[in-house]
Amino acid sequence: QVQYVESGGGLVQAGGSLRLSCTASGRSFFGTIQMGWFRQAPEKEREFVAAISWSGSSTDYADSVKGRFTINRNNAKNTVYLEMNSLKPDDTAVYSCAAGRTGWGLDPRSEAEYDYWGQGTQVTVSS
Repeated sequence: QVQYVESGGGLVQAGGSLRLSCTASGRSFFGTIQMGWFRQAPEKEREFVAAISWSGSSTDYADSVKGRFTINRNNAKNTVYLEMNSLKPDDTAVYSCAAGRTGWGLDPRSEAEYDYWGQGTQVTVSS
């Protein structure tokens, strides 16, 4: 059974930082697949945040987080991270990691590129 578990969420003031982690367990083939972070705010649709290729050599970011968030991974630890800086109240959402179907797909921003999802971790940014 493949599982992806997020951690690191919490309450932070605007301008602050958080580091999210997502760790895979089971037969995940983690080191061969792209990983993504998505978020869903209350009463809004889930949206793409960031993605990273299997090797870490390629990344992609939503315009809204570019320059503030950094995605990276440690394949030896089966873990992907999302470093979030200069947080804004608009960043408040449940953040979920997702495991891709390939090493780096044609459209890493599309949910269709991902097979498995974590349960999510809440990030709340106060003004």
